[in-house]
Amino acid sequence: MARPRNPLLSRDRIVRTASALVDSEGLAAVSTRRLAAELGVSGPSLYNHFRTKDEILEAVADSVSAQVDLSMFDEGDGRDWSDALHDWAVSYRAALKAHPHIVPVLARGPGRRPAGLRVADAVFGAMVRAGWPPAQATHIGALTRYFVTGSALGSFARGFVDDEKAYDPEDYPHLGRAHLLAERQEQVDEGAFETGLRAIVAGLTVQYGALDRTG
Repeated sequence: MARPRNPLLSRDRIVRTASALVDSEGLAAVSTRRLAAELGVSGPSLYNHFRTKDEILEAVADSVSAQVDLSMFDEGDGRDWSDALHDWAVSYRAALKAHPHIVPVLARGPGRRPAGLRVADAVFGAMVRAGWPPAQATHIGALTRYFVTGSALGSFARGFVDDEKAYDPEDYPHLGRAHLLAERQEQVDEGAFETGLRAIVAGLTVQYGALDRTG
């Protein structure tokens, strides 16, 4: 029997194709018609796997969540909760940084996405095991997600133009070197992220030391 001209359609193949489109062209590039053309199939065949375009984007988002390292939260890992939280945030941001166009979908929360829910479960479980009250463990997970997602949604350094004349010292006396930020985007953004993350963890460590564990 001759092989089919195109590989058999599957959820995984649809998600990989959609993910490549999102990465290269953004969310607006994804449509069932465009995906069908990229996959070499008829449009209706996609509906055997996904009911809507939004379901496809949710699956793409979940594939990014699946790239986040959660090993630091394993009970046998041995890392302190603060180190684990820091290392998880770094891995989380790396996954989002590699796929920035899907971040708005991820920012809505995990919903019913399996990998996203595993992330939330791992963080919450690790914080509770470390001695944080459940309510505060929830706050910590939410806070860290807000910070990581926000850092992935935009670049502070890229917000400045590479034109010294744009920052007239008469108007902006403290922005004399702002035109250099664009070419140092990676250094500035990475440094800002690490500074903020360490400040968050340090603040939480102070709160942790003040917890009442007598109850």
